[in-house]
Amino acid sequence: MSRTLVSANEMFRHTIPIGRIFGIAVDLDYSWFLFVGLLAWILAVSYYPSEFRNWSTGEYWLMGLVTALLLFASVLIHELGHSVVAKRFGLKVPRIVLFIFGGISEIAAEPPSAGAEFWIAITGPVVSFVLAAFFWEIEPLVAGSPQLYALAKYLAFLNLILGLFNLVPGFPLDGGRVFRAILWHFSGRYRRATQIAAMTGRFIGFALIFAGVWQALQGNFIGGLWTAFIGWFLESAAGSMLQQEVVKSLLGEHKVVDAMTKEFPRISGEATIQELVDGYILPGKTRYFVLNGQDGAAGMVTLGTIQKVPRTEWASTHASQIMVPLTKLDATRPDAELWTALEKMGRDGVNQLPVVEGSGIVGILTREDVVHYMHVLQAFAR
Repeated sequence: MSRTLVSANEMFRHTIPIGRIFGIAVDLDYSWFLFVGLLAWILAVSYYPSEFRNWSTGEYWLMGLVTALLLFASVLIHELGHSVVAKRFGLKVPRIVLFIFGGISEIAAEPPSAGAEFWIAITGPVVSFVLAAFFWEIEPLVAGSPQLYALAKYLAFLNLILGLFNLVPGFPLDGGRVFRAILWHFSGRYRRATQIAAMTGRFIGFALIFAGVWQALQGNFIGGLWTAFIGWFLESAAGSMLQQEVVKSLLGEHKVVDAMTKEFPRISGEATIQELVDGYILPGKTRYFVLNGQDGAAGMVTLGTIQKVPRTEWASTHASQIMVPLTKLDATRPDAELWTALEKMGRDGVNQLPVVEGSGIVGILTREDVVHYMHVLQAFAR
């Protein structure tokens, strides 16, 4: 499963980094531990005891845990397939996140063409089918070891299911992206293709929720609950994509200069944190400050940088000591597209961007500015 970075960052703000592969960061969401534990438990007390008798309790639990971990290794390889192809098309892939429902490749931008979208999306299921074939082929080679045979057999089955499920033609599943690529190719309308694929994803999500509730009422409570949770995730992700497309359509070709704040607080580097908090932040006037230098703006102080300083040191800490220099700030330009700047804020996890022209700051763009501007656009549209 792949997903654009602006929406994925909203979902996975707190993760555990575990390393880098091909220059791509790999993170674990906290929900991953819940799924691994749950899957290991189900395998240890249900599947393996019914399929392979006369093992010890420790062997059942060990096999359950190893199987769960290798399943997520398979999911990681699936996501690496997306990521490597995306990089081939010139797209940046900052990280892969493993979470309770599988994995997500965070791609920094939408594909440049329908063909690129198709190949990026289809690679994941193809990788899963290759893994399923690999484990199926090695089953006879490890038949002498009941544990290895059981592991190969189940991983072949799981990778087959993973590949087939991801081909379901609903966003944000890989099949939904393949579906969007086909619609995009024949219609030439990317936005409309995205809307149709996302609406299909919502329909499939609702269908899975209904099926899960029905299963639970029929007595299969755990399976039904899991199916309903998957349906909820698909519906939520598809709905988020629809909202994103509405925002993108509304902002259109509008520029940062249209929405940015041109009046912003400029302070001296000698101001203390306590003065900023008492005079500006607590009264609700602002959450960011631009520090004046000899040749213009020297940097910025934000609420986030202030929060890193112990309260006992506010009275003795000056703004110049905690400012982020202008050269190190995430910034945008007045003529940049407003949607691109909003994506940048989501990608970098910031609430405001200094708007830089030449060597100076000419404005500040905040999330609130964008929301207010959208309300104005909606009012004129009505």
